[in-house]
Amino acid sequence: MKITEMYSPDLRKPNHDNQFIQSNHLHQHLLSQIESLIIQTENLSPNYHSLPETISSDLRQTLTHLTQLPPFPNSLKLHIWKLAYRLWNACIDISNAVSILPSSPSHSPSPSSFENHAKLRHIAADMISLAGDVTSVTSPAVKSASFYLKTGLIWHDLRKFDLASSCFERATDIVSKFDVAAISDSGERKLLLDLNLARSRTAWDLSDRNLAIILLTRAKTLLFGSSDHYKQLANQYLIFGKSVLSKNNDTDNSLKEALKLMSEALDLSEKGSSAARTREQIMEIKELRSKSLRFISAVHLQKGEYESVIKCVKVLREGNGGGDGGDHHASLPVLAMKAWLGLGRYGEAEKELRDMVVNKGIPESVWVSAVEAYFDAAGTAGAETVKGVFLGLLGRCQVSARAAFRVANRVLGCVGSGGEGSSLRTKVVADLVSDERVVALFASEATAKERAAMHAVLWNCASEHFRSKDYETSAVMFEKSLLYISHDIENRILRAKGFRVLCLCYLGLSQLDRAQEYINEAEKLEPNIASAFLKFKIYLQNNDHNGAINQVQAMKTCFDFTPDFLSLSAHEAVACHALPVAISSLSNLLSFYTLGRPMPTTEVVVLRTLITILVQDPGNEVEVLKFMKRVHDRASELGTECFFGKEETGRREKNWFAVTSWNIGTKCGKEKKYELCAEFLRLVSGFYGLVDCQEEENSIMVCKSLILSVSAMVASENQKKTALTDSEVKQAVELLDRAGKILTSISAGTQLGGDKITTVEPDLFFVHTFNAYDIYGRLDNFGPQQQLHFVKSFATSKACDPKYLLQIGLSASQGPRSNPEVASFALNECLSALLSSPSPDYPDVALVVRRLIALASIHKGDSDDNAVHNLYKQAYRIMVGLKEGEYPTEEGKWLAMTAWNRAAVPVRLGQVDAAQRWMDAGLELAREVSGMETYRACMEDFATAFNKKSHSHSNG
Repeated sequence: MKITEMYSPDLRKPNHDNQFIQSNHLHQHLLSQIESLIIQTENLSPNYHSLPETISSDLRQTLTHLTQLPPFPNSLKLHIWKLAYRLWNACIDISNAVSILPSSPSHSPSPSSFENHAKLRHIAADMISLAGDVTSVTSPAVKSASFYLKTGLIWHDLRKFDLASSCFERATDIVSKFDVAAISDSGERKLLLDLNLARSRTAWDLSDRNLAIILLTRAKTLLFGSSDHYKQLANQYLIFGKSVLSKNNDTDNSLKEALKLMSEALDLSEKGSSAARTREQIMEIKELRSKSLRFISAVHLQKGEYESVIKCVKVLREGNGGGDGGDHHASLPVLAMKAWLGLGRYGEAEKELRDMVVNKGIPESVWVSAVEAYFDAAGTAGAETVKGVFLGLLGRCQVSARAAFRVANRVLGCVGSGGEGSSLRTKVVADLVSDERVVALFASEATAKERAAMHAVLWNCASEHFRSKDYETSAVMFEKSLLYISHDIENRILRAKGFRVLCLCYLGLSQLDRAQEYINEAEKLEPNIASAFLKFKIYLQNNDHNGAINQVQAMKTCFDFTPDFLSLSAHEAVACHALPVAISSLSNLLSFYTLGRPMPTTEVVVLRTLITILVQDPGNEVEVLKFMKRVHDRASELGTECFFGKEETGRREKNWFAVTSWNIGTKCGKEKKYELCAEFLRLVSGFYGLVDCQEEENSIMVCKSLILSVSAMVASENQKKTALTDSEVKQAVELLDRAGKILTSISAGTQLGGDKITTVEPDLFFVHTFNAYDIYGRLDNFGPQQQLHFVKSFATSKACDPKYLLQIGLSASQGPRSNPEVASFALNECLSALLSSPSPDYPDVALVVRRLIALASIHKGDSDDNAVHNLYKQAYRIMVGLKEGEYPTEEGKWLAMTAWNRAAVPVRLGQVDAAQRWMDAGLELAREVSGMETYRACMEDFATAFNKKSHSHSNG
């Protein structure tokens, strides 16, 4: 509404004092300018959002010029009053126009327009103040102060506190001349109080708290016994107290200051109650008193003065004792509950919490906050109470999904700490969130955000228990989280994920049937590799190896399959000791390397792992051989660095395969699996061929594997009783040739430092020579000559030993591929070596002599009888001088008897000299052998008789 003009009807009469107007022409000129600007303002008032700033600046400039002129006559003052009121009313029109403008950005005035409006009000107040006292105007000072008060309030709303303070101070200067005691008008009394309160608020906002409190104190003298004034002042004290609390500064000084301000408010409200006259005034002042007491209780609570809180709540609930029923504000149970909790009296706190259930006036946010506070203080012991309170609230009021989420989240807040308390809290929440009424709160689309939040909280809780291996609790919480997933297509993947983790939980609990149920459900919703892999784990734990192997094949058909899952399957199978499954997984994994796809693990690692698994079970040698050959082939195909790796890593990998082949090959040899033994040992040389063989140790291993591979081939031939094919013989010859070259190389390289190879591997030369003799004996061309060459080379080497020569001689002297020349050479060399020994092994000597005699007898016979006889004579010379029994007695007897028996044919043929020579040889040998006395006597008698007979024939 417009402010009515505050002058009498007489003042509205035209001023006819022309002489005075002429003498004050300058005043009129300035006033006409002011009036022109006011008219512009009046015309612009409907378009407030476009109010130009120039009007206020021009008005301020013109008013400044007017102020500098000599004192004004009463008529001029009256004119200024009228103009000021017109400007003020124009400002009112502007405010009214703004209030009815549509709320849109295009119609919303700018901040500068609000300031221009305040400037115009300020100018109007200054004009009233400039005019001063006008004859016949009632209470001009009150009106001027009122203009400044209202202008200051506008500046305060615009947070221009300096300008507001300036206006309030001008108004204070104006009313300071009033006699307060003489003021009887209620409007003027209210003006004085409003001015003090407004000035106090501005000082408070300017952080001048001392001035603000002083002004409130002064205002106590301006109450005039009015309950409204008491209420107004008490409310201001309360506002300041709340402001101190809202700074979140819980220091003792701040709390004391807030308590002091609120105590002032309480004191004023109690005094105001005695001044109240109407029922409305009594109720308002009572409400203010209760409000003050509640805030005082809150301050006591923050200070930890719990007894004081209980007292305040008790006073509030009892009221004034007049049967008015007291205060039942929603905050009182919360204050009382927190105070009882602070005192450690959980029974009373629980009672306060449960009383909230029946109080329908308590807002949801309040009781949720109370539930949280109670649980924070009571901890795990309060979990059941919280559940009971919440479910009780469900029965009496409309509880929001957000409230249910807050309660569940608070109870689960510290579940990750573990222990019995954690399990109890989890159980309480599980019961709470599975209640049908709670689930129904989240059913609508409007609660989608809260539903997702609840699912996340339950999921995270379940995950914490899963990580701590509490699979039972984890399964319960994962199942509850499924209640908060919508059964629509969009959430299908999320539900499948929930079923999969439940499968994992029941796998951990070894409840495989439940795990199978959940993974089947997951696969229906989302048939992917994760579900297929979990099925694989179930087969493993059921020890169904065939099912697991089939599932490995099924995994490869999944759209999101990657080879990583085959590697993971192998690890799982090894952990379950399901080696056939691990082998199947790795074998399938190998098929991806030939496709050239980038793989997470190198092929050599997969093959090494596969072979390591295979060798754990006996009987897998054929499979191991297959993969060993693959390793060699792939390394040859891709290059050793590409396949095995570079530098030290690659060297270690190559050595591993070489050593493993050696170990398996020698094991097969011990188990008489000679064919496999030969294959593995050939691979050893192949692997070492991929390694830098400049190292002597590697060369020795290659040589050894080549030689023993041929030995295994020969042993396999004898075992199967099937002769080696021509290709196999050719292969054996090649292997022996390679081994021979290595032996020659090593021997030549170690001559200066000693024959190292004979020290490290004393049997190596012999085995090579023995195998060479055997294999070359199968060749038609130049075979015998090569055999003799190998034996002669061996005989001249430092590796030669009589026992080796004996074995070669025995082998060459018998069998379908015997070589008498080699046998004779080897046995003669053996005999020479034995006899040159400081302690000859006479049993071996006897054996060599017997075999030489046999060779000479068979292959030379009568054509070279002297050769055989020389062998007997050599045997006799060996036996002469030996101790009794040192030369094997049986061999000595054999020599004596066979030598004597060789005289039989010449005796019959009448070859006296030949007969005599053999009988003498037999007698000589018999005389050196103990136990042949009787035979010797008979032999001597026969010889004597033969000599007599032969002489008689010759004489006759």
